Amino acid sequence: MKSKTHTGNGYAAENGGCGGGGGGGGGSSSSPSPPLSPPRHSGVLHLRKKLRRTKSLSARMSLRYFFLLPLVYISGLLMCVGPFPFTFSSLIGHAPLPGSRYRSHEVFHKLWHEIDSDNSSFIELSSVWKYKRKLREKKPCPNLTALHHEHFVSPGLNGFLIVEANGGLNQQRSAICNAVAVAGLLNAILVIPHFEFHNVWKDPSEFGDIYDEDHFISTLDGYVKVVKELPEAIMERHNYNMSNITTIKVEAWAPVSYYTGAVYPILQKEGVLRIAPFANRLAMSVPPHVQFLRCLTNYKGLRFSSSISALADNLVYRMIEKSSRTDGKYIAVHLRFEEDMVAFSCCVYDGGNTEKLEMDSAREKGWRGKFKRKDRIIAPDLYRVNGRCPLTPLEVGMMLRGMGFNNNTSIYLASGKIYHAEKYLAPLIKMFPNLYTKESLATPDELAPFMGYSSQLAALDYTVCLFSEVFVTTQGGNFPHFLMGHRRFLYDGHAKTIIPDKRKLVVLFENTSISWNALKEQMDDMLTESDRKGIMVPRVRKINRKTSVYTYPLPECRCLQQSLVNATIDHDVDILDNYSRTKA
Repeated sequence: MKSKTHTGNGYAAENGGCGGGGGGGGGSSSSPSPPLSPPRHSGVLHLRKKLRRTKSLSARMSLRYFFLLPLVYISGLLMCVGPFPFTFSSLIGHAPLPGSRYRSHEVFHKLWHEIDSDNSSFIELSSVWKYKRKLREKKPCPNLTALHHEHFVSPGLNGFLIVEANGGLNQQRSAICNAVAVAGLLNAILVIPHFEFHNVWKDPSEFGDIYDEDHFISTLDGYVKVVKELPEAIMERHNYNMSNITTIKVEAWAPVSYYTGAVYPILQKEGVLRIAPFANRLAMSVPPHVQFLRCLTNYKGLRFSSSISALADNLVYRMIEKSSRTDGKYIAVHLRFEEDMVAFSCCVYDGGNTEKLEMDSAREKGWRGKFKRKDRIIAPDLYRVNGRCPLTPLEVGMMLRGMGFNNNTSIYLASGKIYHAEKYLAPLIKMFPNLYTKESLATPDELAPFMGYSSQLAALDYTVCLFSEVFVTTQGGNFPHFLMGHRRFLYDGHAKTIIPDKRKLVVLFENTSISWNALKEQMDDMLTESDRKGIMVPRVRKINRKTSVYTYPLPECRCLQQSLVNATIDHDVDILDNYSRTKA
């Protein structure tokens, strides 16, 4: 219908122009002036009025497009990333947008004396979180035995499912949980997921290097059958080559109907099926018994390997010991200020031309021309205004001191190698002398088996962050989202997480005239807002969930919650008891 209307309008406009010329020349149906006008008829006046309205509408629409299209084009450019630095303010001829320039270091130097002398607003870590989640009347948890008999009778009748999980630690974790859910949905036997080697993470670890395989298999027993490898007969049938097994690609966030309608018949026919890659390949909205498998896998089935758990427990114990001034409670900060993160963000800090050359080199090395395409631009000022730039250690430190955490507070820093650490870490250490990392808490010999394995190192960070009193996320991603969900699961629905309002921060940290008291008021509001958001539970109607069950595990994972939380608390109490006995 639209094409017909469009063609009709074009035809009317064309003939209106020609017809107007003919009519004006002779005013008669027999006018000899070329080109010929359409024959007149009794409705000619109505036709002329219609043509005038069409021309007027076309003119108005053309005028709108005249102004709108350049803006759309510019907006499209601003959404891209490209080969040359660009400022939106220079394009439109206005002053720089508030918050578009990195001046945090100037604000810090101006306020340092007041920051250093201000410990009056010290927050007791045990009283940071004031909001409590009001528990509504809950439906009784289903009898797990009944659930087992209803949905998971004789698991694995329909064949074997193989998945290739990709990404870093927590993207792989998501893939594992989804793989268990799909195996349960299809009544398939799941082969222990294989981890795809990624040229960014560069970690050759397999499932058993990170997680306890036997615990994983035994936890899911009765719900989903899991095996470590395919039977010999199936491998022989495919010439011992996994690539000979039927492999399919599944669309992202595929619904249950896709698996039951398109994948299930292939599995039944072939007896074994491989899905690669397998990340975010299952919709969040699934039936309750399938969602239960995600919960069971994430919070009970996935336990870190004994080597990771042993060192991680020691790191938690040592952080508690270092935090004796704050009753064994500490803050964990997930800081994303590694060189590749700064380069990928295309944000500009205070390093001048040297920084630009280093970032250009890092982008070319890591992404091979992606940032040099002619149709792309770099807009660091807009990225900063929109809260897309990684926070520097200095900015994290000013935020936390402004919130009332004094210089006795112990901080665990979960991070890769910080970009120019000697420069950018110095202000944070100045504000928080009790700053620790896995490298400072563990001996070189203890860390040696994990070096070069990014996911295993991330698992150490994950554990120490999980048991912190306060968790601070600075840049988003799978790591903080999984942690926020896990902490909600453990702490009665509260994430106990500080989520900075980065759009607000960049404006405050650019204002070199701001007073320390004014900044503190703003930071106190931000902490209160994080506290409030920490207890928020998304609306979930039956199986129509749109948000991540890994970030918001309630209410679906509630029925697992109490028994597993008690076990975790017992584990944490053991660490505290060990600490107390040592001190005694």
